[in-house]
Amino acid sequence: MKIAVTYENGQVFQHFGHTEQFKLYDIDDGKILSAEIVSTDGSGHGALAALLRNLNVNVLICGGIGGGAKTALANAGIQLYGGVSGSCDAAVQALLVGNLGYNPNVQCSHHDHEHGEGEHTCREHGCGGHNCGEHSCH
Repeated sequence: MKIAVTYENGQVFQHFGHTEQFKLYDIDDGKILSAEIVSTDGSGHGALAALLRNLNVNVLICGGIGGGAKTALANAGIQLYGGVSGSCDAAVQALLVGNLGYNPNVQCSHHDHEHGEGEHTCREHGCGGHNCGEHSCH
C-alpha cells in the first residue's frame, strides 16, 4: 500500500490543490517500509489526483480539499482522509493503528461564503471580485 500526505515542513499541508510536495510512504503489513518527499511541480487539483494515481497511491491524508478534487481522487480509486493537521509521520502512524482523527465531510470552501442573519462574510482568504450567485462580493 502507498500513502501520500500533503507536506510542508513535516506537517500536513492544509490545502490539497496548492500543495507543492507530498510525502509518500510505502506500507507493508501495517509498517512503514520507506518514505520519500515528491515535488508536485506546481500541479493543480485535477493534475494532483492524476499524479497520485500515476504514483500508485492508495490513500491520501490532507487538510482541506475541494469537492472537485475529492471527486477526482474517488475516480482514481484513492481513499481520502481529510481535515487532518499536525505531523505527517504521526498522521500515518495513527492511520496504521486505526485511530487517525479526520473529517469524512471535509470541504475546502475556498469559493463558498457564509450567510448569516442578513450579513455576508467572506472567509479569511478574501473572495476576490467574483460573483457569488445573487450578489457580488465587492
